[in-house]
Amino acid sequence: MFRSRFANTLLIAAPSIFAVTAPALAGDTTAQAAYQDIEKTLGSVPTMFKILPEAGVAGAWAEIKAVQLNPETQLDGKTKELIGLAVASQIPCQYCIYFHTAAAKANGATDEEIRESVAMSAIVRHWSTMLNGMQVDLATFQTETDALMKHATGTTKK
Repeated sequence: MFRSRFANTLLIAAPSIFAVTAPALAGDTTAQAAYQDIEKTLGSVPTMFKILPEAGVAGAWAEIKAVQLNPETQLDGKTKELIGLAVASQIPCQYCIYFHTAAAKANGATDEEIRESVAMSAIVRHWSTMLNGMQVDLATFQTETDALMKHATGTTKK
C-alpha cells in the first residue's frame, strides 16, 4: 500500500520538479572550464572528452581528477593503472588496454608487472566463470575463504 501511494506521489510530483529545472545551455561555462583544465593538465583535450555531451564533461573530468590523477589517494598511480589494465583486459577494451599500459609504465610499472596484472585478470575471470557456472554456494565459499585467510595470516589455532 505504501509503495503504491509513494509511487503515485512521485508521478504527480515529478513533472513539476522537472518543469522548474532549467536545461543546461550548449555554451555551459562549466564544460568550458573543464576543457580548459583538461588542456592545462594533459596538454590537450583528448577526443574521449570531446565526444561527451557538454553536460557531462565537468563531472567526468572531476571524477578522473579526484581518483585516477590524484596523488593523495590511498593507491599510488602505478597500482591504479595496473588495476585499470586488468579491468580493461576483461572488458575487453583495446583503447583502455593501450592507455592503461602506457599510463602504468609512465607510473613506473615494469613489463613483468604489466604481464602479472593481465595474468591476474585472467585468473580472476577463469575462477569467476567456474564458481558462477557451477553455482558454488556463496556462504560455503565465504566460510572457506575466511578459513584460508586465517591460515595464511597465521591466526588459526595449532
